[in-house]
Amino acid sequence: MTAKGQKIGIVGAGLSGAVIARELAEAGFEVEVFDTRPHIGGNCHTERDADTGVMVHIYGPHIFHTDDAEVWDYVNGYQTFLPYKNRVKTTSQGQVYSLPVNLHTINQFFGKTFRPEEARAFIEEQADKTITDPQTFEEQALRFVGRDLYEAFFKGYTEKQWGCSPTDLPASILKRLPVRFNYDDNYFFHKFQGMPENGYTDMIEKIFDHPKIKVTLSQHFDPRGRHDYAHLFYSGPLDGYFAYEFGRLGYRTLDFERFTYQGDYQGCAVMNYGDASVPYTRITEHKHFSPWESHEGSVCYREFSRACGEDDIPYYPIRLVEEKAQLADYVARANDETSVTFVGRLATYRYLDMDVTIREALDTARLFLAKAKDEAAMPAFVHSPL
Repeated sequence: MTAKGQKIGIVGAGLSGAVIARELAEAGFEVEVFDTRPHIGGNCHTERDADTGVMVHIYGPHIFHTDDAEVWDYVNGYQTFLPYKNRVKTTSQGQVYSLPVNLHTINQFFGKTFRPEEARAFIEEQADKTITDPQTFEEQALRFVGRDLYEAFFKGYTEKQWGCSPTDLPASILKRLPVRFNYDDNYFFHKFQGMPENGYTDMIEKIFDHPKIKVTLSQHFDPRGRHDYAHLFYSGPLDGYFAYEFGRLGYRTLDFERFTYQGDYQGCAVMNYGDASVPYTRITEHKHFSPWESHEGSVCYREFSRACGEDDIPYYPIRLVEEKAQLADYVARANDETSVTFVGRLATYRYLDMDVTIREALDTARLFLAKAKDEAAMPAFVHSPL
């Protein structure tokens, strides 16, 4: 195994790569980081717009939320996180509603003035009780909220987001009852929620700021170069590492139609569009992600979801039956590798929130240091993709 001072290679300058690089650099390793993009930060890269001064989430909004106190303390060690509550609205059937579906949404949608117990009983009446073991997304929604709410808030949006019928998606995508019987419109439940005062890229820059870390951008890393390092941590696409030997894993990608506006375009950060007839899934207005700032101008994105092509940025792993079979082949192939550990969203083909990405990177770095001390082998995956 490795000893202090030996070189470590890291592919990917996003959160996974940054956290692992910093942990190992502080332990005495020389770390070289490579990324194909011309900037650090991966998909949570932020830039201040030159014309409006707005902090823009270049690859779509990233909102930090977690119950993990150590991760919250970690990110606040590199950036001040200011309070931010994600309050999403949706335009559906000619009206604007609050999400997640809550008591206000229910009363507005049905023209009622229900109290919590009354609303709960009413929704239970709407539910399709003939569905006892929901297998699909649609069955799960019909069983828990009934057809009216399903068609208004879930069906069209899901069709656009995933490019297929909700009858083709597993029930697990809609894990919890998507209804609140109170007036709480905070999208997340987590204890710690906020936004970095100066953006995520500034935070990741500070994580990389260590004399033992060298970052090289706009450069593709050839996996054959892994032998130059005592160990390689790879956070790029798992299938890409193996030159797509078993075909390409399925992803959804996003197209952004950027536009500017003088004033306040929509009065909120996120406006979903639930109707299938509207081609985009949502509009995000980026100045509202930094409510402590004041800007006259505004930068907005219309988001369109579609199948990911060879030259597109992969966002959401599909993970249906076909992809899972492919994934099993790649995992078996990865487990045959030596001195390589696959980390993060792309290399483990899982949808990961930022806090989970950081937690897994910390766990991975600590396991590596423990293994190095014992001169033991590091596994290909610390967190299995399967």
